[in-house]
Amino acid sequence: MHATLPLLRQTDFPALRRRPLETLQVNLGYRCNQSCLHCHVNAGPNRTEMMDADTLALVREVLVARRIKTLDLTGGAPELNEGFLSLVTDARALGVHVIDRCNLTILFEPGHEKLAEFLAAQQVEVVASMPCYSVKNVDQQRGSGVFDKSIKALQKLNALGYAQPGSPLVLKLVYNPQGPALPPPQEALEADYRRELFEHFGIRFNQLYTLANMPIQRFGSTLVSKGQFQGYMQLLKDSYSRANLEGVMCRNLVSVDWQGDLYDCDFNQQLGLPLPPAGAAPRRAVGGERPHVLPIAGARPHLRDLLTRALDDDPIAVADHCYGCTAGQGSSCGGALKAAA
Repeated sequence: MHATLPLLRQTDFPALRRRPLETLQVNLGYRCNQSCLHCHVNAGPNRTEMMDADTLALVREVLVARRIKTLDLTGGAPELNEGFLSLVTDARALGVHVIDRCNLTILFEPGHEKLAEFLAAQQVEVVASMPCYSVKNVDQQRGSGVFDKSIKALQKLNALGYAQPGSPLVLKLVYNPQGPALPPPQEALEADYRRELFEHFGIRFNQLYTLANMPIQRFGSTLVSKGQFQGYMQLLKDSYSRANLEGVMCRNLVSVDWQGDLYDCDFNQQLGLPLPPAGAAPRRAVGGERPHVLPIAGARPHLRDLLTRALDDDPIAVADHCYGCTAGQGSSCGGALKAAA
């Protein structure tokens, strides 16, 4: 696999600083029952990295210490971590809003037959990967048979009350482009999804998120192999919108990897760009015109640091991939930034 970090380090992306921490996004492990082409985590069935019990216990402590409002669980398939159920239960008992970034097909994996009922009982928000309402496009991106399983999973969630009128159970879908292109306007595509999924399958959902593909890990390596990397980066830069800087997720979210190390976002996690240590100051990029932050070599702020350290106004580590979050309508774990604003 081609490493893309060396192609992204030199940047003129604007310097950013943090706001008060609201969301703890925790990657419970890179193991997944799927191997999607667009996956920026390079997750798959053969990955073995999984968060252990001690680190899971530390997550609970941080939720209390920092009065976290939202616990955003991701992977891989986060549900494959043996501590997933107890972590969700404990977080909900604390009054924390829990998001499960679910690939849908996990609901039919052996040992997970009651997972949907559990999510409903705990009132967990489900954010589900659904890159298209077409069987051909979904199976091409995520694997043969994935579309049919995804439809059945969505129907099951609807039957449990998700996205039904008056129900507190929230179901959101996620769209990724097929290749090196920006997502179409979120609101228009959401209307298409609603029409097609309801007319053909009777499926309801609350909102559609459109996410730009990041030029890192599996997708970034594919771009390099096809000679499309520089062209895609130029597209992101040409489509840059300064207005999107206000809504990027790294302002009030911190990403935690399976070992408990801290990052400004899930994308920095996959590039190995850790959260800058306390007291770090913006430094000028080599050849760049605007200041930005690169982490100090060897520095690895950890989840345990959040027990005593607030991140307010700390610098954010940026590189060229950050243009992916600020291009066009913007892109974050909460979908298009302009639509959200």
